[in-house]
Amino acid sequence: MKVHLRTLGCRLNQSEIETMARQFQQQGHEIVETPEQADQIIVNTCAVTQDAVRSSRHLVRHLNRANSAAAISVTGCYAQIAPDDITVLPGVTSVVDNLGKDELVTTITGQPLEPFDIEPLARHVPAWIGRTRAFVKVQDGCDNACTFCVTTVARGAGRSRSIADVVHEIRVLHSMGYQEAVLTGVHLGSYGHDFGDHSGLPQLARAILSDTDIPRLRLSSLEPWDLTPDFFSLWANPRLCPHLHLPLQSGCDATLRRMARRTNQQQFSALVNQARAYIDDPCITTDVIVGFPGETDDEFAISADFIEAMEFAGMHVFRYSRRPGTGAARMKGQVSEGDKKARSARLLALSEQMERRYCERNAGKYLPVLWEQVAGACDTGFFNVGYTPNYIRVGCTHPRALTNLITPARLETFDVDKRQMQVTPLLN
Repeated sequence: MKVHLRTLGCRLNQSEIETMARQFQQQGHEIVETPEQADQIIVNTCAVTQDAVRSSRHLVRHLNRANSAAAISVTGCYAQIAPDDITVLPGVTSVVDNLGKDELVTTITGQPLEPFDIEPLARHVPAWIGRTRAFVKVQDGCDNACTFCVTTVARGAGRSRSIADVVHEIRVLHSMGYQEAVLTGVHLGSYGHDFGDHSGLPQLARAILSDTDIPRLRLSSLEPWDLTPDFFSLWANPRLCPHLHLPLQSGCDATLRRMARRTNQQQFSALVNQARAYIDDPCITTDVIVGFPGETDDEFAISADFIEAMEFAGMHVFRYSRRPGTGAARMKGQVSEGDKKARSARLLALSEQMERRYCERNAGKYLPVLWEQVAGACDTGFFNVGYTPNYIRVGCTHPRALTNLITPARLETFDVDKRQMQVTPLLN
């Protein structure tokens, strides 16, 4: 069977679709790069905003137009919260909710999943997945009750994989050629809490660093209230990338209380200061929502000032989207779309300024770069693109394609148009 896989949304969705690819290949099926080649199409959807829902529906329709003969199976958060809306889309033959997602491959093929065998996977990993960074799902679900978020509805209660399973998967991925593992989850910082272990994530990180040889380990998004000061001692190991994504959502305490976020300005700034005390100039990024119900001009100004004071290295900015089943959807004081757009534009401009400042602060440093892809070529060589451990996107023109190599490089200047640092790689 020929299978085409597509995903929208978060890194967790990306991790899930990559796992499905390996499972299909393990059973002897072929992953194809275009929908026109496929017998079966899998779509992993997102529902975090109304725009994500529209994109999910548009993608299903687009895939059906590309190949009306292929069977389309739809899973993910949109499939969880609105299965009836998906069933009527053209070409859809099955809708699999998030709780059934781990068995999706078996459901489609009728073949049981077997333990990974490295050899067939190593031969058949498709080019579109690559072998540089692997997103490894270690946790799913969330027990928080943030009033804006539909994830608890879509993903269910928090649940964690065992340390042994995660370590085994990363060993397999490293044997296949991956150079970096990125740990992902809906609520990554709660890893192990369902086992009664509130230090689960540090234990998992230590086990990976001690029991695997993968050159790099990176953590994805971490809720600030899950972290204690001693958590940052993990970064004594240089294989753990000095990059922290700490979702703030608002820099105004009044807004944070309506969001039911378990942090405030004082606690968040103390955490950031602790991280910077333990880690040498870490890349700290964040998420921010603008236009949350009741957010006045004054509240937004307080939030923007606090965000600038935190000197993030960048941020994702989201316009508040009313989601069914959430507390915020019923709140008074819904903000106009015009105000949301204006506030979003202001923070996006600030994000670009902060990103540039952080990158330029690293100019002149020598850092190892994991080269991820070739973005083109010219007479003098290939346009190579990669990332430093502290998640600075870098580029260089070199006679060789450097994909999947880790090489030292000197960071030179910031390219505003490409939003990356130009570097000089140091190769023998």
